[in-house]
Amino acid sequence: MTGTLKLDRIDLQILTQLQTNGRVTNLELAAKVGLSPSPCLIRVKRLEKAGYISGYGARIELRKLGDTVAVFTEMTLSDHRSADFAKFEARLRSVTEVTECYLVSGGYDYLLKFIVRSINHYQETIEHMLTMGLGIEKYFSYVVIKPVFVRHELELSGYFEPSE
Repeated sequence: MTGTLKLDRIDLQILTQLQTNGRVTNLELAAKVGLSPSPCLIRVKRLEKAGYISGYGARIELRKLGDTVAVFTEMTLSDHRSADFAKFEARLRSVTEVTECYLVSGGYDYLLKFIVRSINHYQETIEHMLTMGLGIEKYFSYVVIKPVFVRHELELSGYFEPSE
């Protein structure tokens, strides 16, 4: 049963709570959203099955593991046929240093986020990408000096109206 469900206020509360703490127990979650445990678990399973919850994971504090550099890169392709975009996106998936990739409108085609060990590592990665036949015409790099904040949770009720 994948597809679109009619979400009510409690479904949105469940999603909000889970994005804040995916390790919350069903008992704690049920108390926070005002349900008994059994109906709460049924709702969570229904949200998972419908694809509203795509997975659970831990956010790793990379600074604890060692030095890393984040680089945002604007990338423009030399050709703009749908096959060119598909080839770029498929081959780019093998570049593990790219942690996010967005097709955008405006003055360039893609915005990529790299997490690398150093600026030299970034340059080696870019040079490798240029030899991969991705169709890159030009790119502009923006090295992150300091992350100010990253918001992992979105206040869902502010964006989506429940269907009660």
